[in-house]
Amino acid sequence: MQMTKGVEYGIEGILYLARHERDEPALIREISRATAIPETFLSKIFQRRATKGLLRSRRGFRGGFRLARPAGRITLREIVEALQGPIEFHRCLDHLRARGRKGRCHLKRVFEKAQRRVASVLEKTTLEDILQATL
Repeated sequence: MQMTKGVEYGIEGILYLARHERDEPALIREISRATAIPETFLSKIFQRRATKGLLRSRRGFRGGFRLARPAGRITLREIVEALQGPIEFHRCLDHLRARGRKGRCHLKRVFEKAQRRVASVLEKTTLEDILQATL
């Protein structure tokens, strides 16, 4: 599993919202300036996340983004999976079997075990945990 720049940017932007929770939604421009994430890229990331239930967005005057739930109820796993899809370490090369090669994926169990452990750690880590660790 490798996190893309989009995942890193998304996490950083969402952490900004968690750090600066307030009554008024935060503007993309504000988040972009504070995090040094390109505004257009951040806007695309946040628009997609709003539909995944992590963020709320409001258009127009006094519009912007805010967390959909308190930081203590949003896990890192939810964020990573919303940004890049399911956590996956390894896919067996089934196409080799189709060409007449017999056998099976010898690493499948090992990677599934690693995948479960990483998913568990991410599931147990909330935005609030990350913020507390950085204080």
